[in-house]
Amino acid sequence: MDFEDHDNVKNMAKDVEVKGFNPGLIVLIVVGGLLLTFLIGNYLLYMYAQKTLPPKKKKPVSKKKMKKERLKQGVSAPGE
Repeated sequence: MDFEDHDNVKNMAKDVEVKGFNPGLIVLIVVGGLLLTFLIGNYLLYMYAQKTLPPKKKKPVSKKKMKKERLKQGVSAPGE
């Protein structure tokens, strides 16, 4: 009896070795790795761009917009 049980354990171990990894697990690991690589790459590129690119210049506000803003605030624009 003990000898047969030992053979069963060996056969089960062989089945596990032959089967290898679950294919779904491999796909999950590959997709997860690619996603992680993409996100890390984006972050590194963002940090590099922050250091090297000059800051954006703000567009000058037009006189019409300035008048509208002042009227909204209740301050009369000069010259009116």
